[in-house]
Amino acid sequence: QVQLVESGGGLVQAGGSLGLSCAASGRISSIYAMGWYRQAPGNQRELVARTTSDDSTYYADSVKGRFTISRDRAKNTQYLQMNSLKPEDTARYYCNADLVEAGTGIRRRYWGQGTQVTVSS
Repeated sequence: QVQLVESGGGLVQAGGSLGLSCAASGRISSIYAMGWYRQAPGNQRELVARTTSDDSTYYADSVKGRFTISRDRAKNTQYLQMNSLKPEDTARYYCNADLVEAGTGIRRRYWGQGTQVTVSS
């Protein structure tokens, strides 16, 4: 079994910063990609940022220049540093990992339970 556990998040004023982290644990053989998604009430879940096995990164246009995704491969952990936060960044943020399970060799996508980020104006 694989688990993704997020930490961080909370309440911050507009213009402030927050950091999120996500640790993957369990029977992991390799991780192809890790990313952060978010979902606000009434909206679809959207991709915020993502890193792949070749170290390429993707950012949604709405967060470019403000958010930074990083990854510690040795710890199977990823981070999201969020600066210059805006009220429209308010959402539940989910960690995502595309990985191969140890033992079975099956490639699956896993999700964390999510962590709330609220930006007040």
